[in-house]
Amino acid sequence: MILSQTAEHALRAVLYLAQHEEELVRVGDIAEALRIPRNYLSKILHLLAREGVLASTRGKAGGFRLAVPAARLPLISVLEHFDRFDERRQCLLGRPTCNDRTACAAHSKWKGTAEQVAGFFRDTTVSDLLYP
Repeated sequence: MILSQTAEHALRAVLYLAQHEEELVRVGDIAEALRIPRNYLSKILHLLAREGVLASTRGKAGGFRLAVPAARLPLISVLEHFDRFDERRQCLLGRPTCNDRTACAAHSKWKGTAEQVAGFFRDTTVSDLLYP
């Protein structure tokens, strides 16, 4: 699994909001549509709002929307709050130190794949994943 469950839920929720970009969407509506526990999703969405990925409005007519247009929102901007995709990725075999000089048995094969995965999340925007 490349994404944690929390990161996957965050991405699915952001994609849902991108499909409803003209309106504020309530947590309960997103949770029901995506079958994610409401309280769990609420924590995810509020974190994304604090980080500037989402905008939120309180009150009876409140809800969430994207704070950035989907075409200018790379996936990494959503996922980096939940999973790591940086140069200091964790060792696939769990070693505390694993790099080109002190490589584990999987390092040389995994390094290229991990860089491609990170590149995908950096170079792909939310709008790239929306249905036409």
